[in-house]
Amino acid sequence: MKPLFKPHAFALVNLLTVGFVAVLTTSQAQAQAPAPVQTPELARVLSSTPVVQAVGIPQRVCSTQAVTSNEKSGAGAVMGAIAGGAVGNSVGGGSGKALATVAGVLGGAILGDRIEGGGQPKTENVTTCGRQMVYENRVVAYNVQYEYAGRTYSVQMPHDPGAYLQVQVSPVINSMPVRPLN
Repeated sequence: MKPLFKPHAFALVNLLTVGFVAVLTTSQAQAQAPAPVQTPELARVLSSTPVVQAVGIPQRVCSTQAVTSNEKSGAGAVMGAIAGGAVGNSVGGGSGKALATVAGVLGGAILGDRIEGGGQPKTENVTTCGRQMVYENRVVAYNVQYEYAGRTYSVQMPHDPGAYLQVQVSPVINSMPVRPLN
């Protein structure tokens, strides 16, 4: 009886199966590999220099001034105009009468205003307000130099780190993360 399959065909199928299982096992092992261990370490801060920037802050600014004025009531000018108009109207006749009335009104208003005088001086505090940009120097960051493992590094941080700075160290060998033993 003749075999259905040739022996070298079984060897090829076995080789392909073993290769596929090896590739599958390797890819699963890489997918399930734990993340590299990051160990917190302390680095000594050599210097921490504030970065200062002028920041514009809109503010309401008000000022108060004393304003003095002599207010007249205007009653002297009105009374003088009426009296002057009456006197001017009683003088003359025809078209001269109209001219005398107008002259009496004007003269009476001027004379009545002078008689009333300067009025009472009135002092009033007047407040005026407006918006003004005020600039303040503010610390916006810190330029930090620190030393770790004998080397000096620089970084900009939003706050002052103090005497020591916590750094994250991840060991890497030949571009492969190092896994812990346990």
